[in-house]
Amino acid sequence: MGKFPQAFRRAAAQSLLKTKTSSPSSAIQEQTPSPNLPYQPQKYSSSKNKPTKNNAPTTKPNAPSIIFDSPNLSDAKSIFNSLISSSRNTPSDPSFYNSILKSFSSVSSLQDSILFLNHMIKTHPPFSPNRYTYHTLLVQSCSSPDEQDLSNVHNVLNLMANSGFPPNEGSTDLALRTLCSCGREEQSIELVKELSEKNSPPDNYTYNFLVRHLVKNRSVSTVDCFLQDMKEFGIKPDLVTYTIMIDNVCNSKNLREATRLLGVLSEEGYKPDCYVYNTIMKGYCNLSHGSQVLEVYKKMQDEGVKPDHYTYNTLIFGLSKSGRVKEAKKYLQVMTELGHFPDAITYTSLMNGMCREGDALGALALLGEMEGKGCIPNSCTYNTLLHGLCKARLLDKGVELYEVMKKGDIKLETGSYGTLLRALCRNGKVAEAYEVFDYAIESKSLTDVAAYSTLESMLKWMRKAREQGLKV
Repeated sequence: MGKFPQAFRRAAAQSLLKTKTSSPSSAIQEQTPSPNLPYQPQKYSSSKNKPTKNNAPTTKPNAPSIIFDSPNLSDAKSIFNSLISSSRNTPSDPSFYNSILKSFSSVSSLQDSILFLNHMIKTHPPFSPNRYTYHTLLVQSCSSPDEQDLSNVHNVLNLMANSGFPPNEGSTDLALRTLCSCGREEQSIELVKELSEKNSPPDNYTYNFLVRHLVKNRSVSTVDCFLQDMKEFGIKPDLVTYTIMIDNVCNSKNLREATRLLGVLSEEGYKPDCYVYNTIMKGYCNLSHGSQVLEVYKKMQDEGVKPDHYTYNTLIFGLSKSGRVKEAKKYLQVMTELGHFPDAITYTSLMNGMCREGDALGALALLGEMEGKGCIPNSCTYNTLLHGLCKARLLDKGVELYEVMKKGDIKLETGSYGTLLRALCRNGKVAEAYEVFDYAIESKSLTDVAAYSTLESMLKWMRKAREQGLKV
């Protein structure tokens, strides 16, 4: 992402390390930066103005479509009649008429959409509706967030069955996704049970989509009840289902439930894969529980599950975050020996941990090491180092690194920006602080308001400290 060559970056990192500076006596406590249509449809206004013959091309590929802007059914019928009567070669492809129905359904009521479809079929026999035609109505029936029941959905499903297109897996998927997108989770659960009972159950992909949506918006107990109810229709959770649930409870830091689900998964005859273990490791990382991260890593090895690149990145991040940098470095070597080459995430995690322990110069040396191995630092890498150097009161090194970042057009993150401003103000370098502010604005690192608020608060802090005779 930088605009300066590798050699320059390496030289810059080495130059920063030439001058020895004493490390701070205490560890760093504050948080550091974390690592469609083949042609353009012609718009006909659904008013009294009707399309003229000049608007109706004579060839099939250029036949006009209709975009309605009024829900008036009478106007829609008139416009459709005018269209089919003025076009010499009206397409027979159902997709052409489906697009017309879809346009009207976007502005009308469901009942009027059904009446309009009946009118299209009656007045233009060459149009033969297909499953997509009725799916358009199905989407409309599921799209209203204010509907309190499934009566409209049932009407469309009955219409489909009576027209020779009984609901299939595609219909089930479309209805459930639309209901969920409108926040109608309870009705989606009700519908999927009805369809399953009527021999139109969801496939695994749709089933897991619904589970993924429910775990984000409903309690774990509600999802458990849904899983049990679906078993009555012969639909059982698979490895993907349990992984979705484990990922959700890990994100909510409910590791006890994750452990329970891991046991249920085994009871159901599924062997946890690398992704499942990685997910649980990530959950412990969020809690800064380095010991548990390591336990999960050892457990997956005992179970014969081979760790991947993500496993080692997660392990190194978790150990570094919990203050176990020495162990993290050991697994960096193990990772390399097994053919999983460290990337910017790996090194940045280590640098973050080293800066937390007060070894900002060691983290800076690691920057040179990673570049020497051909690994290009990213924005988070530089911001992590900048934050660490400034917190360790190594302002000169921090300013030099900041200049490297400027040459590479690397944006400042909120944490590193605020820490750099504070360090500059503490050392009386107010002019330089304003220059950093200008760069933050020009590079769009922060919004104008955020950048100015941070600068203003730093200046107020410095003024107040001096008034009180404090050493800043």
